[in-house]
Amino acid sequence: MRSIRALAVASEIYPIIKTGGLADVIGALPVALNAEGIEVRTIVPGFPDVMQALGMAEEVLYYPNLQGGIARLLCGSCGELDIFVIDAPHLYARLGNPYIAPDGKDWPDNGIRFAALGRVAADIGLGAVPSFVPDVVHAHDWQAGLTHAYLHYSGRRRPATVMTIHNLAYQGQFPREMLSAIGLPLESFTIDGVEYYGTIGFLKAGLLFADRITTVSPTYAVEIQAPEAGMGLDGLLRARANQLSGILNGIDTSVWNPATDPNIASTFNSGDLDKRAANKVALQRRLSLRIAPDALLFGVISRLSWQKGLDLLLANLSTIVGDGTQIALLGSGDSDLESRFKAAAASNPDQISASIGYDEKLAHQIQAGVDALVVPSRFEPCGLTQLCALRYGAVAIVSRVGGLADTVIDADEAAIAGGKATGVQFGPVTVENLAGAIRRAGTLFNDKPVWQSIQKKGMTVDVSWCNSARRYADLYRQIVKTRANSS
Repeated sequence: MRSIRALAVASEIYPIIKTGGLADVIGALPVALNAEGIEVRTIVPGFPDVMQALGMAEEVLYYPNLQGGIARLLCGSCGELDIFVIDAPHLYARLGNPYIAPDGKDWPDNGIRFAALGRVAADIGLGAVPSFVPDVVHAHDWQAGLTHAYLHYSGRRRPATVMTIHNLAYQGQFPREMLSAIGLPLESFTIDGVEYYGTIGFLKAGLLFADRITTVSPTYAVEIQAPEAGMGLDGLLRARANQLSGILNGIDTSVWNPATDPNIASTFNSGDLDKRAANKVALQRRLSLRIAPDALLFGVISRLSWQKGLDLLLANLSTIVGDGTQIALLGSGDSDLESRFKAAAASNPDQISASIGYDEKLAHQIQAGVDALVVPSRFEPCGLTQLCALRYGAVAIVSRVGGLADTVIDADEAAIAGGKATGVQFGPVTVENLAGAIRRAGTLFNDKPVWQSIQKKGMTVDVSWCNSARRYADLYRQIVKTRANSS
């Protein structure tokens, strides 16, 4: 039996272009799927970083007018990744963040730009590139959501389709007046089409028209069917509950491997945790924190936003500092949170470091050097930093939501006695409950045999893509068979 061909549709892909965890997934999952007999090619917009990384490429489609300008579809590769790239300078040749203009606001033509991504992806799905006709088209997040609308309204025989929600909070809503400009028929603007609260809903369209919907953890798949986490889409998701499932993300364990990581001061594994201590000292030195091997050092690697609950950590800083604990933070986002963390670091330079921005090497050093990683999210579809923390022996302190609840086993008495504990959970997500989790982590940290048992157990957890890739492969085979039987 020939392998299944899958077209992944996304706006970013690691290591070429990354603004968040979506890129990590899109970069790692195709490689893992290949081991399951799935041939994946990913289509991404031709942002400057993508064009630079592409190198030698073949033109496979030409568009004399794609949303207002000439465009080409290029076919090439980058490392182990096979990619299609939409070379459309009028849409994508913009330096910096792929979504946000230099003034800090979204590019005003984002609706047009990502409609073009969906349009070209749908063309490939309908056979426009004879050398690669996919059996499955898998769209990721709102930027790719219109793919399935274009396939639906083509009126032609289409491939099987999957829509994955990485974060329901980002939905892609644009004015209804854009409908004709993006080439969708007038009859598509109904509640049973792309209309969403009077706008064109990119994510809504993907969720409505996909054969199957996935999200990135089982708990999040349940949470988003309720109004509290459904972000206005809970009714649609409940109606499609039989087509909705959660498949946990993984991480690239060749990139995130403490035994071989070139970014850290001292490589180590679960069998020689003593070597990990050198990374703590190296991190304290790099960040100008007090060199204190016995001080509890917390790490934070996060987008600074309300969702991530970091205002709750700010509310606990005085207690943390009073206990002699240290914090190493890396992230960017909300300007108020940025300024408050920078001010805290300026007031307590021996104990708090706030690195604003993103630094891949520093992220590895934080995972290898901190004692615990704090992830106090109000909601979290999956989360990747806690998976890296498990891998690196940094005990994860997480809120009991979404993928955090699915990936970290709380160190209660039974879990500790049974050797199953991998971190500390807390909930509901409040200042007081985070404070309690921090105190509990401090108590555990002072019991070195127990703390090391939690570290070692976490490091044995399989956080790779292997199991999840197998589930995606099974899903693909199922929906391809279903479509074949129904045609």
